[in-house]
Amino acid sequence: MTTLQIGALARRTGTTERLLRYYEEQGLLSPARTAAGYRVYQEADVDQVRRIRTLLTSGLNTATIAQVLPCLRDDDGRLVPTCPQLVGELHRERARLTGSIDALTASRNLLDEVITAAPPELTAQLAGPAAPLDGTGPVPDRTGAAAGPL
Repeated sequence: MTTLQIGALARRTGTTERLLRYYEEQGLLSPARTAAGYRVYQEADVDQVRRIRTLLTSGLNTATIAQVLPCLRDDDGRLVPTCPQLVGELHRERARLTGSIDALTASRNLLDEVITAAPPELTAQLAGPAAPLDGTGPVPDRTGAAAGPL
């Protein structure tokens, strides 16, 4: 049985040791300990960390991940629910994310209205063309100079 120390697990998963300790604090990882207190991980923990990272990237928080991890299996890199209640929970999380996206979009639209209401003499002070409202263009820094794309 292959075991890994925390540094090796961090390298294999592209995370940091600090992040792995945080996952342990959150109940997402449960490494064994040596007599000297060092964490010892199993090969399966590599996949567990990858599942955690995937779920974090999808917008779930660590508390939710701790609840859903036992109800997921990995099927060739694809996470598949195995518990009936999990699908409902994931739909609720998706609805929460959609609400957040809608709120951010509304905020951006209001900001766009304020920006476009600026008198031409204010926008002429920018070095170069004004930044497009879609966030892809140069943004003025504190001096007014364009600082490059976001």
